[in-house]
Amino acid sequence: MKFTDGFWLMREGVRASYATEIRDLRVGADQFTAYASVKHVAARGDTLNTPLITVDCFSPAEGIIGVRTTHHAGAVHRGPDFAFPGLDPAAAGARTRRDGAVTELTSGPLTLRMDGDGPWGLSFLDGDGRRLTGVDAKGTAFATAPDGSHHMIAQLALDVGENVYGLGERFTPYVKNGQTVDIWQADGGTSSELAYKNIPFYLSSRGYGVFVNHPGKVSFEVGSESVGQVQFSVEDQSLEYYIVAGPTPKEVLARYTALTGRPALPPAWSFGLWLTTSFCTSYDEETVTSFVDGMAARDIPLSVFHFDCFWMREYQWSDFLWDPDVFPDPEGMLARLKERGLRISMWINPYIAQKSALFAEGAEIGYLVRRTNGDIWQWDLWQPGMALVDFTNPAAREWYTGKLRVLLDQGVDSFKTDFGERIPTDVVWHDGSDPERMHNYYAQIYNRTVFELLEKERGHGEAVLFARSATAGGQQFPVHWGGDCFASFTAMAESLRGGLSLSLSGFGFWSHDIGGFEGTPDPAVFKRWLAFGLMSSHSRLHGNVSYRVPWEFGEEAVDVTRKFTLLKHRLMPYLYGAAVTAHRTGVPMMRPMLLEFPGDPTTRMLDRQYMLGPDLLVAPVFTEDGQVEYYVPEGTWTVLLTGETVTGPVWRHETHGFDSLPVLVRPGAVLPWGADDQRPDSDWLDGLTLRVFGGAAGDDATSVTVPDLTGATAAGFRVVRDGATLTVTSEGTDRLYRVVDEPTGATAEGTGTVTLPGA
Repeated sequence: MKFTDGFWLMREGVRASYATEIRDLRVGADQFTAYASVKHVAARGDTLNTPLITVDCFSPAEGIIGVRTTHHAGAVHRGPDFAFPGLDPAAAGARTRRDGAVTELTSGPLTLRMDGDGPWGLSFLDGDGRRLTGVDAKGTAFATAPDGSHHMIAQLALDVGENVYGLGERFTPYVKNGQTVDIWQADGGTSSELAYKNIPFYLSSRGYGVFVNHPGKVSFEVGSESVGQVQFSVEDQSLEYYIVAGPTPKEVLARYTALTGRPALPPAWSFGLWLTTSFCTSYDEETVTSFVDGMAARDIPLSVFHFDCFWMREYQWSDFLWDPDVFPDPEGMLARLKERGLRISMWINPYIAQKSALFAEGAEIGYLVRRTNGDIWQWDLWQPGMALVDFTNPAAREWYTGKLRVLLDQGVDSFKTDFGERIPTDVVWHDGSDPERMHNYYAQIYNRTVFELLEKERGHGEAVLFARSATAGGQQFPVHWGGDCFASFTAMAESLRGGLSLSLSGFGFWSHDIGGFEGTPDPAVFKRWLAFGLMSSHSRLHGNVSYRVPWEFGEEAVDVTRKFTLLKHRLMPYLYGAAVTAHRTGVPMMRPMLLEFPGDPTTRMLDRQYMLGPDLLVAPVFTEDGQVEYYVPEGTWTVLLTGETVTGPVWRHETHGFDSLPVLVRPGAVLPWGADDQRPDSDWLDGLTLRVFGGAAGDDATSVTVPDLTGATAAGFRVVRDGATLTVTSEGTDRLYRVVDEPTGATAEGTGTVTLPGA
């Protein structure tokens, strides 16, 4: 929200008060509180009839410093609040220090400095004393708008050349400088400033992050109201934000996700190919069987089959009952699909149509959200007379999951938790939550409710969602997909931008509808999207009004689907290792280039390529004729699909067929390569090959681990190059493995230590 009219004036009807100078300071061992006047106090009389802003400075966790600014502290706080699994002030090691008028608070490598002799301001310093950002004049304030609403405002300085990223899954330009971003859930597709996953966290190219601890609407002006500032404001009496230390972007994400929650590790089977019925198409068991048979006949391994909305009867979403006219024997059908090795996913949402039997049931026992006058909240958008499950009520959560448990007993393995964005604010919640704060937060309790049910019923490590909406902390309940995109190259590129922004907001796993959702893709779009989709964290074929089985788009599409599905399966020892890293550290699987190469300025603007794990550079092709432009960082990289080498730093201009895209292996990487290309969840040590792309010399060994299906380490390998000799030593396994020295083509196999002598 903008409050000023250029540099000199306020917008009409806006009245603002800015922290000006410190009038009192109370310092504890690990925190301090400053009381700032909003005008210069020259005499005692100046203290009358004027506000103070209370500024609390503290550390919620190591390397994170929080600032809370408050005008009136007496407002009733009704929640909800973000949960912080990593909240641990006692372990933060924070300490204060005073030197004359200067007060400092240090936590890990981050220091907050405040000078009481100067004008109001705060500086955040890294471990070397370098100023990362700070609060300058007019950076701490409150304002009243023409409608009488009260807003707390903060500004943090932007340095020359500093870029801002993140703020959720945003489809607007990747670098957020110059944008107005409102953190407010919306079902708006992928082609506007609206977003399904709004996260009040951004990452700076200078090696720090900022998280605004407010689940309601947060309005960001990223160099858009004041071009040298990131401004954020909330309609409230208090505003709390955290500065998260780096110094690298990976370390920022590690600290942020340690605080807000690390992503669960999805089961290995979920990384295979998902095929759906699509949405508004006509389908029954015969259709489903023809799809599964068609994939098998074309030698395309399929891991998950998904039933979208119309598995239920029309006008009755959700009643969680199969349409008996279309699926008369659901238990038998699911058993037949599971006999073929498939997992089953089902579409659900948190809305209850009036025609559903659950509407009357939920209304009678009080499990549906009500308006302030006691009426059940209803409208006709999406489903006629639909109501909303009140997940703030524990009994309502149990009632809802009880309906889903029946489906799990029938053989369902996963749920697509669709919707959860259009949450009304003119309602009363069971637990008394503030409706404005609950609008964004609803997605969290909805997804958590379903995810915890899956964990309870299927076991730890077996739960996986396909979720559309999320807020901060939602990364704990993967996987999330990019929502309703159009079937075009433009939408393909905007989907990737959204995924990269989400990954820089703490989300480790992300997917998208291969071929686009709205409309029917041109075969060229579908084939290019296939390669992109199968080189993503999770891979799903899904559409709206048309099927997404590959033969609908020609035999070449079948070949492309097969090639990249088999490739992904061979890559699973490597990909699941990257998934384990995301689970343990918060560093995402699909990584913007700046995460791996923060010291390379060119990577800071790249939004049409990414690193898949630490060692694979992927550049999707967004053109029919196969022309692609991408950047290769320093070193000699190897093209995975051809074995050619490319030496960077260099911009590449290439033309690729539909069965190809740039996939480059990082210099020095050791890529664990699976033998089984038919499934994503095989025994990866059985027939394992280590593909060595260079390798460290002398005492600087390269280490690589191969996980098992639980994410634990199944085996470790130490790779050393001594001149022309390559030596690999295994740890934790006596299984036979093979080594390929990619630069020379030499191979050897054995157990324990394997040596490839030079020519």
